[in-house]
Amino acid sequence: MPMSCLARSLRVVAPLALAGLVLGCAEEPPPQAESIRTVRTITVAQPASGRARRFSGLVEAANVTNVSFEVAGIVNALKVDVGDRIENGQVLAIMDESRYQLNVDAAQAAVRAAEVELRDAQTTFERLRRVNEAAPGATSDLDLDQAEATRDGARQNLSYATSRLNLAQRDLRLTELRSPFEGVIAERHVDAFQQVNRGQKIYSLFMEGTMEAAISVPESEIRDVYLGLRGQVRLPALGNATFPAIVSELSEVAGAGNAFPVRLAIDADNPQIRPGLTAEISLVFGEADGPRDYLIPLGALGSRADAQGSFVFRYDANSATVQQVPVVYGDIRGSDVVVEGELNPGDIIVVAGVSFLQDGQQVRLMQ
Repeated sequence: MPMSCLARSLRVVAPLALAGLVLGCAEEPPPQAESIRTVRTITVAQPASGRARRFSGLVEAANVTNVSFEVAGIVNALKVDVGDRIENGQVLAIMDESRYQLNVDAAQAAVRAAEVELRDAQTTFERLRRVNEAAPGATSDLDLDQAEATRDGARQNLSYATSRLNLAQRDLRLTELRSPFEGVIAERHVDAFQQVNRGQKIYSLFMEGTMEAAISVPESEIRDVYLGLRGQVRLPALGNATFPAIVSELSEVAGAGNAFPVRLAIDADNPQIRPGLTAEISLVFGEADGPRDYLIPLGALGSRADAQGSFVFRYDANSATVQQVPVVYGDIRGSDVVVEGELNPGDIIVVAGVSFLQDGQQVRLMQ
């Protein structure tokens, strides 16, 4: 080969070899972090034993309070509206205060007049008493008694005027309507510049955190409902999320259509559960002494590779991981299956994609 061709070849090959050497010595890229899988879950709540019934209802706040002015007048301003979160003591509405300010001014004038009257009566009584002490008999006992009575009457008049002033000042303060607790405005009942009476509802407030499902149970079923009966609440607006619930209030008097109002406390701390949401409530009658088996979606059931049984994945909120829980399955009811195992009401289990999960894997709940 001619030397010129060899030189050109070396000039091309040498940089390539050097680049390969540098790349070979470079550190390997760090492994990519394993992504956290998002899973869809339900809350175990519906026993498979007993006679299951479903009722339609609404979510309502457990603690609802109507607030109103303690004085009558015209509403000048409404400071909050439906859905607003409020603090304890926050001003909600203001009434026209001119009338009550005039009452305060008049009461203050009456107090000042009563004070002058009392000073004059006290001065007269003290003068007669000193004269009588210096020259006994210079004034009659009748004059002294009358002066003392006048002083005592003036003292009572001052006390009465002071009480009227306190009441007028209290009424003036009551022209501001304040929230009795921290909560949310559920409903507004009046408009601005409207004449309202004492005690007329202005707002309805509810306290966040405790929600209930309200249903009506027919008279043919009410004998099977009792305080403490467990059930399940499904909320279509929240992606058909289900939550355990327990009967917390049972009316002894039938309402419209001979149906009895029943309320269930929802066992969930979820800010998305708000009053007015449509709810489907499942109750199972006669399951108090039945076996510990539950209805769960078929998609929640997984099978072991060694054919030694089935399992579900239970979510542990403390570690944000799933644990494999062995179960024994029985009857299939539509898209659900009856299982028995180490499950309890309130357990959160994965209902889709269980074949892609492993015991102890970290997951994220689908919102």
